[in-house]
Amino acid sequence: MYKDKTLCVVIPAFNESTQIGGVIASMPEYVDRIVIVDDASTDDMLSVVSQYQQHDSRVVALHHEINQGCGGALATGYIWANDNGMDMAVRMDGDGQMCPNDLPALLDPIARGMADYAKGNRLVTGEAYQKIPRIRYFGNAFLSLLTKIASGYWHVADFQSGYTAMNRKVLETIDWKQMYRRYGQPNDLMVRLNVFNFRVADVPVEPVYHVGEKSGIRIRKVIFTISWLLAKMFLWRMKEKYIIRDFHPLVFFYMLGAMFGVTTVMLFARMMYYKWIFGFFPSTSSLAAMFSFMSASLFTLFAMWFDMEANKDLKCGAYYEKRKQ
Repeated sequence: MYKDKTLCVVIPAFNESTQIGGVIASMPEYVDRIVIVDDASTDDMLSVVSQYQQHDSRVVALHHEINQGCGGALATGYIWANDNGMDMAVRMDGDGQMCPNDLPALLDPIARGMADYAKGNRLVTGEAYQKIPRIRYFGNAFLSLLTKIASGYWHVADFQSGYTAMNRKVLETIDWKQMYRRYGQPNDLMVRLNVFNFRVADVPVEPVYHVGEKSGIRIRKVIFTISWLLAKMFLWRMKEKYIIRDFHPLVFFYMLGAMFGVTTVMLFARMMYYKWIFGFFPSTSSLAAMFSFMSASLFTLFAMWFDMEANKDLKCGAYYEKRKQ
């Protein structure tokens, strides 16, 4: 137990026979259950896990017959944690890239009631740029910007980090079967957390790379996939949070920003057409395009500002300040 709360660590794993033993062996004593979800591995990972089960009663092995992706494995683990009454659940991957020494920093905001969900942030440390592969670093930064807009958690960064912790309320509330099952799972979950107004703490953690892990992620591919996912989840959040559950006028600002944005593209296309065919820019269309561009920018920026204000109490620090007063 950690500070009188039962704790389980959910480990989604696929073909991690060379890494999973080190992950299990490094688990602190205060962890009550180590739930390893084998996502239809084709190596001998289950045999390695079975050997550790003989000496560590905390180890629980769950198995998928068909590969469901990281999100699917996590959903299975979180459902197990909820069904077995765990007070807190942590995600640690089976590749050894998450340092157990960072666990208390993730758990403390939740155990103290300061946050409902905590996630590791590898980008705030001075070592992140040196340790994280360049293309993954910049791809992560780009996706973090998009996820801020889509999720409403403007104080959070490094959304691709899977090192997370949550309390029992989150375990009970989120419909895990609806969560996205591939690489965009952390981004999808953040949007869902915001709709239910869960408080999120962003915790600095050490980036761990080059420990024998093998990544199947192709940044150039997933950036487009996750960007499309975030666009859909953003619209879903606007509908669920600001129209159905509680109306907020920021939806009008986003709508007007989108309308003027489309108009801007059309007007600039018309200008380019006239320049290509007749050799000049029509003055009326040029003025209209600039007016439309400024209007789109202002409406969108005001909508983002309203969204930041509406979600400022979901920041762990803001909540902590209120508790002290």
